[in-house]
Amino acid sequence: MKPTPEPPNSPTPMIKGKKLKLPDRLGSLVVGFDDKDDDSRGSGSALDFGEELEIIQPNGFRSDRESETDGEEDEVQQEATVKKKMEVLDEELEHHGRHPRHQKDGSSHISVMKTIEDDEKRSDIEYEISQKVINLEKLQRIVSTGLPEGGNLRPTVWKLLLGYLPPYRDLWEKELVENRQKYAKLKEELLLTPSELARIKEEAFQSNGHNNADDSTDGPLIRHHISQEDHPLSLGKASVWHQYFEFANVYPSGCIGFQHMEIAEQIDRDLQRTHPEMKFFSGETSFGRRHRVRPYASCLHGESMRNILLLFSKLNPAIRYVQGMNEVLAPIYYVFSTDIDVQNASNAEADSFACFVRLLSDSVDHFCQQLDNSSVGILSTISRLAELLKANDEELWRHLEFTTKVKPQYYAFRWITLLLTQEFDLQSILRIWDSLLSNPFGVQEMLQRVCCSMLLCVKTRLLSGDFAANLRLLQHYPDIDIEHLLKVAQELSPDTSSYRLSL
Repeated sequence: MKPTPEPPNSPTPMIKGKKLKLPDRLGSLVVGFDDKDDDSRGSGSALDFGEELEIIQPNGFRSDRESETDGEEDEVQQEATVKKKMEVLDEELEHHGRHPRHQKDGSSHISVMKTIEDDEKRSDIEYEISQKVINLEKLQRIVSTGLPEGGNLRPTVWKLLLGYLPPYRDLWEKELVENRQKYAKLKEELLLTPSELARIKEEAFQSNGHNNADDSTDGPLIRHHISQEDHPLSLGKASVWHQYFEFANVYPSGCIGFQHMEIAEQIDRDLQRTHPEMKFFSGETSFGRRHRVRPYASCLHGESMRNILLLFSKLNPAIRYVQGMNEVLAPIYYVFSTDIDVQNASNAEADSFACFVRLLSDSVDHFCQQLDNSSVGILSTISRLAELLKANDEELWRHLEFTTKVKPQYYAFRWITLLLTQEFDLQSILRIWDSLLSNPFGVQEMLQRVCCSMLLCVKTRLLSGDFAANLRLLQHYPDIDIEHLLKVAQELSPDTSSYRLSL
């Protein structure tokens, strides 16, 4: 028998030092959400897509003609397998109203191999998440090369990678129910007015069949007494309404407490600029067009995202809402809202809030201005990016640092704080986040690599540019092959120098 060719081992850069945990800094700030450290770790690599493998020939024992015949038989068998898979793919595409792949770009070898690779990866992921106990290390290795389209995998996988779902599958339903109830309670306590809260409690009381027997009898309506403490115009400190305005609680309909007025208005402005090219986010309905003061009042998605950001702001008074957090929330909310599981999609707001908090847990200090110059602040993080660039390409580092004087804080501040959400389109962001979230050393470690890779991938243009040209290029990053960008990021050397950001 002819031995099966073995693919060469793809070298994987090793990360020196102790493996890090992803801390849940914000967990302690959110009532009812317990800290859950993700102890899962792992590493791995896959063959680069499109890479030609060297065929290992047998050492004798057969004539050239026999080897040639076997090769032809193998090729015929492989072509038959590929053709069968492509026929299945074309049927699925036609079922969804799309043209078969071969009608658009011919029988491209690369597209065929990509289709087969995605099919196998999808099967591997479905198998892993169907286990009673999910192997998070293995899941991280698979997802690090990107989640394939189709199969509705990303909502579940992201929840697992962020630690929102436990690795024990039997606990999923219990955890989801409890966390969604906790979110509902937080909204009730912090986003509802006293009047609406009283109305909800009254409705619940009646629906449970506990209403007074006299209420069911015919007769005149009973006027309920409103005490001075419960009157909205009461100025007494004991008044629930006074406490409501004092602590700036928020109405879900958009009317807010005085102290949070500016924050809510900023959130509304930012939400209107969140992926306006996508109908999912735009909220451009006839009702919205008639009420331009708050277009998002007519958009369910906009209202849910607004609730999440307002609630986050209230629970984190030292940070509150920082412009751009809407961009970080958008990919999470989009993924969870488009889940084909109706139950999960209907709870996208609650799930997105919990995962948004977890995602920001190891980068929340970047949003706190008082910590900018500390070891955990944004300037320290930007310095580490400069160190990484110097370790991997000192020529480019010197050109940016000394020749053109394009300091990393001029472009990397937005890259890092907003997790690259303003540098690429949404589909590219989802692919990049697959690698960020699946990194066993944490989101920030992989983010540093991707940012450094962004510099290296435009090195030629940067070396030939002056201050203005380079700044323009890095603040408006060009279209790029995302897979190539991430491949470069994975191959970077982790060694760094003692460079520190010069201010």
